[in-house]
Amino acid sequence: MERPLRILVAKPGLDGHDRGAKIIARALRDAGMEVIYTGLHQTPEMIVEAALQEDVDAIGLSILSGAHRVQFPAVIELLAKRDASDIMVFGGGIIPEDDIAQLSKEGVSKIFTPGTSTDEIIDWIRGNVRQRG
Repeated sequence: MERPLRILVAKPGLDGHDRGAKIIARALRDAGMEVIYTGLHQTPEMIVEAALQEDVDAIGLSILSGAHRVQFPAVIELLAKRDASDIMVFGGGIIPEDDIAQLSKEGVSKIFTPGTSTDEIIDWIRGNVRQRG
């Protein structure tokens, strides 16, 4: 039997609002995925370290603080330095359309904006995230 997808949900930076991240984490868990939620105020280094320790298939970042242009690329860069670029990075939050295009060029697989249903996120993960190794 195939193991469930393992998804790390993280709140990078100083953003103190985690209701959305908790809703997503619970929805993914209820959909049969293994979810690791790291909590608030995580640095990119902490997120990548947790992802490697937990052997996750993907990282979901939740950002409402406006720091997405710094936090997403930092996580992707650190994954590459740790030879873990096969860990997919996706995220959500209040992110302008122009920034979504740029983040995509920098390696972010998908950005979900406010109002996206949990079913849509689950369907995207099931259709796009693959188990590592």
